[in-house]
Amino acid sequence: MEFTEWIRGRTDEQLRALVSARPELITPVPAHLEGLASRAASPSAIARVLDRLDRFTLAVVETLAVREEPLSKDALRALITAALAAGDPDDAQADDAQTSRSRATGASNGKAGGKRARSADPMPALTAALDRLRELALVYGPDDALHLGPGVRKVLDDPAGLGPSATDAFRHHAPEQLAEMADDVAPGTTGTGKERLAAALADPAGLIGSVSPEARAALDQLAWGPPTGRVPNARREVRIESARSPIEELLARGLLAATGEESVTLPREVALHLRGGRVHRGLLAVPPPLQGAARDQKLTDRTAAGQAFSFVRSVEELCERWSVEPPGVLRTGGLGVRDLKRATTELDVPEWVAALVVEVAHAAGLIAAGGGVDGEWLPTAGYDLWRVRSTADRWVTLAATWLHMDRVPGLVGDRDERDRPFNALHTDLRRSSAPGVRAATLGVLAAAPGLAPDRDAVLERLAWEQPRRKGPLRQQLTEFTLREAEQVGVTGLGALSAHGRLLAEGGDAAGALAPLLPEPVDHVLLQADLTAVAPGPLTSELNRWMTLTADVESKGGATVYRFSEQSIRRALDAGHGGARSWCRCWPAIRRRRCRRRCRTW
Repeated sequence: MEFTEWIRGRTDEQLRALVSARPELITPVPAHLEGLASRAASPSAIARVLDRLDRFTLAVVETLAVREEPLSKDALRALITAALAAGDPDDAQADDAQTSRSRATGASNGKAGGKRARSADPMPALTAALDRLRELALVYGPDDALHLGPGVRKVLDDPAGLGPSATDAFRHHAPEQLAEMADDVAPGTTGTGKERLAAALADPAGLIGSVSPEARAALDQLAWGPPTGRVPNARREVRIESARSPIEELLARGLLAATGEESVTLPREVALHLRGGRVHRGLLAVPPPLQGAARDQKLTDRTAAGQAFSFVRSVEELCERWSVEPPGVLRTGGLGVRDLKRATTELDVPEWVAALVVEVAHAAGLIAAGGGVDGEWLPTAGYDLWRVRSTADRWVTLAATWLHMDRVPGLVGDRDERDRPFNALHTDLRRSSAPGVRAATLGVLAAAPGLAPDRDAVLERLAWEQPRRKGPLRQQLTEFTLREAEQVGVTGLGALSAHGRLLAEGGDAAGALAPLLPEPVDHVLLQADLTAVAPGPLTSELNRWMTLTADVESKGGATVYRFSEQSIRRALDAGHGGARSWCRCWPAIRRRRCRRRCRTW
């Protein structure tokens, strides 16, 4: 059955499911089903949908890609079962270590461990995976003749860590050289050198058994991928009789193919023989279990609510201080290192937290570049609207901004490839993958309610859920997400809070957070030594006034403010009078000194 005919035979509901799962296929809307089928087979569209597959579903695609088509569901099940049931000493040690960690922490998400998951019947998971792949138009045909969609093989790069087939691996070799190799490994056969060599490698047991132990060890290193290696003078002409080194033994027998002057690859047929016919090993049909510490949900919610309240107040305090003493904008854009350190001191937080506060406030539209010729970082009109809302609503604005912004505050202070530091508010901090990593990380935490998963467990789960999306940056973004979620108040004690879950799901996060927030007080206790004690979190208006007129001396259960000549001058410059009133032009210019010199109070 042709792919286009299969697409044409889909029902309206099935086509609706296809374009819902792959919306890029209808942007713009194709004129006919042939156009839809052609677009579904394009490399960019296939790569995009493959990136969304989990490890097991991707393994099904890879198994179909390395085997001859069509493949029946029963044959596919046998291959998948072998990958699930197979084990080696390294896998056993990993399982033992995983079990030990689970016993040490005394908590898990209740899912099966590594060995038990591999020995389970894969048929339900395989059926679900095939249904999903048919829905995505990556696999088509009946169960007794499964086909991969056109173009999928070309997009898969070394599927399952396997190199190209022998026919492709030796395509750049001279015909004379291939004929000589075929005479050595398959004497008496007929056909071209490439055909005779490919036929001999279809069952390479005899060739592998004739090499030295050192050469066999080199093959074993490449068997499970990556299938490529580097050797000097890889294209040398060598015969079995003249081979002197282990690499020459393999090159002469066609067990390694030269793909460049200094690169070799292991043909797919040889690798599959070394793997015992298996395509994968240590495959999990279900997500790996999450290990970590058990947390009481009520304690988690209260802790996260306290962090949420503190984060909102930090953003508010930053904006108020910058309204009086705005930092300048660097010529290259961004915030200066000294200004960030000053904000760190004023907010009494670590530097990375100050960078997070600054970046979230900017992404939420609360601060922006403005002012004079050189530019200053100033609060915006949006800050005025944000400040008068309830604390819970203000937190939702900040947390949603953090979740969806493409900026990475955790990179502040690091250096780029030119050894230049990353400054806060600089355009170099943009990473398009950041929102997706944050959403995926919170999804992992949501899968284990009442559990604070270990960092390694979260990384392992994400590697299973999105195996094609990997790399050092992705791991770094995941680590940033875990610590920033705790600081913003999405998580508490490492576990996802109830309001954090509603935020990720688009629910009423403000309604869940509001009852957990501390009740603000509207007064301070004045002391004889020019200090004032706030017995609890202050109301927004009083906190704003105290931030301008006094400096924080200590924080804790109660905050101590100290009045000084400098703080009083700051309040006067901001427009305050002796009777705590405002100048008439305050609403318009309160973010800087009254340059109109207004004297009407």
